[in-house]
Amino acid sequence: MSPAPSVLDLAKMIDHSLLHPTMTDAQLRDGLDVARRCACATACVKPYAVPMATAALAGTGVGVCAVVGFPHGNSHPGLIAAEAIRAIADGATEIDMVANAGKVLGGDWIWVLDQIQMVNNACVSRGALLKVIFENDYLQDAHIIRLCEICTDLGVAFVKTSTGYGFVKQTNGDYNYRGATEPHLRLMRQHSGPKVQLKAAGGVRTLADLLKVRALGVTRIGATATEAILTEAIRRGLPGPAPAGLDPAQTGRSSPAGY
Repeated sequence: MSPAPSVLDLAKMIDHSLLHPTMTDAQLRDGLDVARRCACATACVKPYAVPMATAALAGTGVGVCAVVGFPHGNSHPGLIAAEAIRAIADGATEIDMVANAGKVLGGDWIWVLDQIQMVNNACVSRGALLKVIFENDYLQDAHIIRLCEICTDLGVAFVKTSTGYGFVKQTNGDYNYRGATEPHLRLMRQHSGPKVQLKAAGGVRTLADLLKVRALGVTRIGATATEAILTEAIRRGLPGPAPAGLDPAQTGRSSPAGY
C-alpha cells in the first residue's frame, strides 16, 4: 500500500457503523447522511434499516452493509441465512455475520463451518460479499487461527475482529472489550489466505488508529467517528482527492449522541 493514502482512499476503507441498539430513525438518517457526505465504502445498519439505507444512498456510490445474527450469532443458522437473503433483497450488497462463539469455544468446527458456509452461499449466489465476525475478545489464538482457515477454505470475502458489543468481564468486575488489537490483526492476516480481506472493528476511533491498522493489512474498518477521522486527515495534509461532502475548513465534529 502507498505510505500516503489519499483522504478518499481512507474514506473507502470505512463502513460507517450505525448499530447502536438505541438509535432512532432520525439518528439513522443523520448517520446515513454522514456516510454519504464522507463517501464511505458502506453504511453498516441493522436488517430492518436496510430499505431506509438503500433509498437514502441510492446513486451515491456508498453501499449498504447489513449485520445478521447480530451481535452474538446465536440464531439458528438457517434463520441467519434467511436474514441475509432478506437484507440482500432489500438492497444490501455486503453482509456482516457473527460466528457462534459458544460453538467455536466448544470446538464444534463442523457446525461452525456449516453455519458460515450456509450464509456465505446465500451471499455469493446473490452477488453480495460476506464478512465473518469472530468476536476475538471471547477467543484464544487457536480459535482465531481455525476460523481464519475455515473462512479461507470457504472463500469468504472478509474476516472481521469484533462487533463492538462483545463485552467481557474484566478483572475489576467491569464489562468492556478490546476490539481490534494489533496482535489479533497480525494473527488474522497471517492465517487468512491472500484473497481474504481483513476488517478491523472496535476501538478504531482516530486517524492514527486507521493508519496503524492499514499498515497491518486491514482494508476495511468499522467506525462511528468517521467524520472526525477524515477531517483530521484533511487537516494533516493527506493528499486529495477528499470526499466532496467534507469541508476542508472544518474544525471537526464529534459523533451525534447515541452512535
